[in-house]
Amino acid sequence: MEEDSIEQKEPEIKESQIFVIKVTTNKEDRSLELISEKIHKKNLNVFSLARPHGLRGYIFLEAEDRDSAEEAAYNLPYVKGIVGKTVSYDEIKNMIEPVLEEINIEKGDIVEIIGEPFKKEKAKVIRIDKSKGEAVVTLLAAVVPIPVTVKLDNIKVIRREKEAEEEKKEETELETPLEGTPEIKIEEESSGNLIPDDY
Repeated sequence: MEEDSIEQKEPEIKESQIFVIKVTTNKEDRSLELISEKIHKKNLNVFSLARPHGLRGYIFLEAEDRDSAEEAAYNLPYVKGIVGKTVSYDEIKNMIEPVLEEINIEKGDIVEIIGEPFKKEKAKVIRIDKSKGEAVVTLLAAVVPIPVTVKLDNIKVIRREKEAEEEKKEETELETPLEGTPEIKIEEESSGNLIPDDY
């Protein structure tokens, strides 16, 4: 039996391009929603939209061609336009792909808040919720300890509770007299008090 080799042509897949869209700062989420609605309404050849955490004033749009990208972003509030140059996935990969980091913050740690509104404030960790990515802390500068919930990526550890305990232990070891050394007794002289003890 002879097998005939039938050549099938695979459909050509066009290479998509990633465009950078300039939007009003702090309106990235709203801009993303407006662009998404327009893409669905007009059935445009746009494959994905991304608003990376921490990137302000820009949105990434993956489309088949520049015409589709321009149509998606044209004449919308908060959208200022498309940046002239396209970018490759490798250039923006570190902003889009989540990095799985082991959370190394523990209860009792002293942390510095690196996000607003308590930026540069020192705080002590009371509780950690790893599933939500949040920590409950109390600000050290506050007169009354008020619990504040912050995202884990908005705090950094500056001192561990274990390290602080070890430092205290080392200090107390230094304060205790060395073994084998004679203890020096200092007798207090009476200061000639005029007031009797039973007064």
